[in-house]
Amino acid sequence: MFGFLKNSLSKTVAAIKTVVPKKKITFSKEELEEILLEADVEYALVEIIIGEIYQDKVTKEILRSKLLATLAHTSYKEPTFSAPFVELIIGVNGAGKTTTIAKLAQRYKNEGKKVILGAGDTFRAAAIEQLTLWAKKLDIPIIASKQGHDSSAVAFDTIDSAKSKGYDHVIIDTAGRLHTQTNLAHELKKIHRICDKAHAGAPHRTLLIIDGTQGNSAIAQAKAFHEMVGIDGIIITKLDGTAKGGSIFSIAYSLELPILFVGTGEKPENLTLFDKYEFVDSLLDAIFIDEK
Repeated sequence: MFGFLKNSLSKTVAAIKTVVPKKKITFSKEELEEILLEADVEYALVEIIIGEIYQDKVTKEILRSKLLATLAHTSYKEPTFSAPFVELIIGVNGAGKTTTIAKLAQRYKNEGKKVILGAGDTFRAAAIEQLTLWAKKLDIPIIASKQGHDSSAVAFDTIDSAKSKGYDHVIIDTAGRLHTQTNLAHELKKIHRICDKAHAGAPHRTLLIIDGTQGNSAIAQAKAFHEMVGIDGIIITKLDGTAKGGSIFSIAYSLELPILFVGTGEKPENLTLFDKYEFVDSLLDAIFIDEK
């Protein structure tokens, strides 16, 4: 996992090296500010971090403690539930929802679990087709309907099928229209209600997919979704393709929500559990020389 995180942060590290080309034992606070901003840590959070450092020369351990503090809410405790475990996947179009659903499904399948998918993004025919293709590729059943069909009905049918056939996991896709649209909010709330009718307590986890290449601009989007239905956790995609890896600190700090996984590639296996210690150390190892 450590290798995956290091590799996925290569573009962020390259961006940092444009302002600090050589590794050092210590950095001034001015240099540190440049480093964090270049990695796309939000300016307000950079000011908070800098303001809490009282030494003139900042060591690796000092910065490590400050960065870890911004990730204080990233831990996650799985809720109690009766099978099947129902997950609702939300996020805007293009964030990587379909691929992430496939990665989650593959992960559960590798654990020996029975998984079923629900193609709840009935707003776009392409979304139904893409998820169906992934289901065939991974040899996982899917409940799908035609474009324009009631997405909450798809959710109900998927959960109902899972219960009758003894499945362990249900993963339901949702429409990815812009979060500013009122009808999407109503639709997501309806899906939540119908999931609970189909299986008490469902959905057990609502996950927001955030495109890592958007950096800090994804924060407002995430807050809007959280206000709509309540988010239990975040998956950040495309981390390997962005120089904005530092935005993870801002996202975690602003939203106070767990980051569960990061996408580190396009293949089904490229979904890495987020570990705040490994994430921070991967960045710091590229900046600092360890003291002997």
